[in-house]
Amino acid sequence: MRTPRRAPKARLDKRTLTILREHLARQEAEQEMAGDAWFGEDYVFTTGLGRPVPPDIDTVTNLIAVLIRQYNEPAVPGTRRTPRQELPRPAHPLPPARLHDLRHVHATLLLIAGVPVHVVAERLGHDDPAITLRVYAHVIRQHADEAANTFATAVDGDDQSERSEGDADAGE
Repeated sequence: MRTPRRAPKARLDKRTLTILREHLARQEAEQEMAGDAWFGEDYVFTTGLGRPVPPDIDTVTNLIAVLIRQYNEPAVPGTRRTPRQELPRPAHPLPPARLHDLRHVHATLLLIAGVPVHVVAERLGHDDPAITLRVYAHVIRQHADEAANTFATAVDGDDQSERSEGDADAGE
């Protein structure tokens, strides 16, 4: 029998950790408001009463839409006794997105930033970097010219993309 593969432990940057800690503080405030009705355990994303989000894909996808709406339209949730309190809206609201869109954004930004494909593959949970190469080939192809110019700069000590054809002929 095959044992399930554990996903690698992804490293998180300081800003993401800060955001997760802020999320935890909001969740603790929700727990306090819910009182004895709070079901919760140690889940990162929960329903309004602390229950784990059901694992079906529709619910998780809907959760992303809810999180984006909550970010774009922040408020302290109301209760039966207290009304919802609107908070200032962010200067740069988030566009609509599906959960899977966030995965593609993550991978694309890493590849554009020059993170090696095998590192991106590991973060995505791909067993083989060839999978990542196939899925994101269009991103990698877009940067082929940059790679050629970087190589030329390293070899010649100047940027070949700036040279005209006449300059290239004069050097021969």
